[in-house]
Amino acid sequence: MQDTPRANRIHIGLFGKRNSGKSSLVNALTNQEAALVSDIAGTTTDPVYKPMEIHGIGPCVFIDTAGLDDEGRLGELRIKQTLKAMEKTDVALMVCTGEDINQELEWSHTLKEKNVPIIWVLNKADLLENAEQTARNIEKKCGQVPLIASAKKKTGMEDIRRGIIGRLPDETMEKGIVGKLVSEGDTVMLVMPQDIQAPKGRLILPQVQTIRELLDRKCLVMCCTTDKIEPMLQALSAPPKLIITDSQVFKTVYEKKPESSRLTSFSVLFAQYKGDIDYFMEGAEAIGRLTPSSRVLIAEACTHAPLAEDIGRVKIPNMLRKRIGDGLQIDQVSGTDFPEDLSGYDLVIHCGACMFNRKYVMSRVSEARKQHVPMTNYGVTIACLSGILDKIDY
Repeated sequence: MQDTPRANRIHIGLFGKRNSGKSSLVNALTNQEAALVSDIAGTTTDPVYKPMEIHGIGPCVFIDTAGLDDEGRLGELRIKQTLKAMEKTDVALMVCTGEDINQELEWSHTLKEKNVPIIWVLNKADLLENAEQTARNIEKKCGQVPLIASAKKKTGMEDIRRGIIGRLPDETMEKGIVGKLVSEGDTVMLVMPQDIQAPKGRLILPQVQTIRELLDRKCLVMCCTTDKIEPMLQALSAPPKLIITDSQVFKTVYEKKPESSRLTSFSVLFAQYKGDIDYFMEGAEAIGRLTPSSRVLIAEACTHAPLAEDIGRVKIPNMLRKRIGDGLQIDQVSGTDFPEDLSGYDLVIHCGACMFNRKYVMSRVSEARKQHVPMTNYGVTIACLSGILDKIDY
């Protein structure tokens, strides 16, 4: 992997009416022909994701969306995709070109409900007789002074860049994957699986990202497979400060680890990195309340074809049914498929979400909270079913 994964990038969404210059603004901000530009309204259909590296912002993704005023049956579908893009947006640029901003105001309320910070941008300023007066009139309606810009002339781009920097989410700068579990110089032992989901020649994304962060934090990183835990521990002069394991072998590693070593899993780490670990821990309590007539939703971020040893489609369902009973109903969704109505479920179990950005995961957590549905994740679930939930760290 040579590029920062999209899931670890700040997502900057551009929203506005058709022909407001959103695509041109993406090109001006990135200084590339990143988005297709046309005078024909409605050129952008599905959201376009453009990964970039912007000074002061770092790795980011610009999301160029369809017009908020799109029409017809196809327009409805495009707007639905724009709403989904809002779920992933860390910072929104609301692009307008005049004083009639009623539709933009309506959509800005939707963004606020999703806790997305908004930067209003008055684009195509080169076509306005008095851009400053137009901006003042817009301010009276939206309560924010819009940034004046012209994508065509590439003016106002620095103001927009600074505006984005000022609204970056704090958590992207701070805690990281391993949080406060390690310090510089600590020895960290990683127990890596070798199975059908991590075949010969590759590591799965959470392992790659965790190793990189540990190296950046100047830790001593030791890796082994499950069958080499004991030789690895014997080779170390002192017990490792932390052991990070694949969740599927939680119980095995717990039984073999030194008493002084802290224990967690890649999935648990990503639960706190991408989601709400406290809510996930509370959600695990719902496992004890499940009955054979209960209904569980398992949500997988990846869209890979089902595999024989798949953790979300095979292993966790088998563990749950062994504990609860064969009558337990388990539904599965993958990728961006996620039910709007969760009320029929007694528990939602989410994967570690290495493929999603934190904003998108938290939007799902928010929906579960609003509908009073317990939610947890793969690693927390396996620790709970293995009887060691109170023994792990995060």
